[in-house]
Amino acid sequence: MKQKTFLFTLYIFIWILLAFNPWYRDDWLLENILVFIALPILIWSDRRTDFSLTSAIMLFLFFVLHAIGAHYTYSEMPWFSPITHFFGFERNHYDRVVHFLFGFLLFLPFYEFFTSFQKSAIQTFLFTIIFLIAASGIYEVIEWVATQIAHPDLGIAFLGVQGDPWDAQKDMACGYLGTLLASLVWSRPLLKDNRTKV
Repeated sequence: MKQKTFLFTLYIFIWILLAFNPWYRDDWLLENILVFIALPILIWSDRRTDFSLTSAIMLFLFFVLHAIGAHYTYSEMPWFSPITHFFGFERNHYDRVVHFLFGFLLFLPFYEFFTSFQKSAIQTFLFTIIFLIAASGIYEVIEWVATQIAHPDLGIAFLGVQGDPWDAQKDMACGYLGTLLASLVWSRPLLKDNRTKV
């Protein structure tokens, strides 16, 4: 419990630091709608599920990466620029990495959460895969709708398409890949004993 409290406190500290002088304030606000909705749900979920420390670390990593992306915008994240230049990419792929990690890092937390509703390890495992795949697609739609309603002028900065007409599909594919890879990593320990916290 103390370790999870430390991670939560550290995340809040990092979030506050990155809330100062973001590159695009309106974009930062849109990006953080996810955080404002997700954090209360996560706190409630932990009380119901009691996430393992491994899950807590994965949630921490994902939300910190999101906070960094929100501060700089995903399409202009400067820490990723050296990788972009080194490999000769035409675009900044930080957003694609985070979409991949959405599926990979959040698989175990969602599995643990769903076990509080479902007794069968196999059914919970399959539902987690389906849920994350669906969430990857639904997020792209929500992202587009939120931009059109709140700030149509922020479309390029918020959506981060960087001139790629297939950006949404590629982002979803990265989320799918992360989910499927995580399912391979966790299949043996989770299906062996669905009550074991990793």
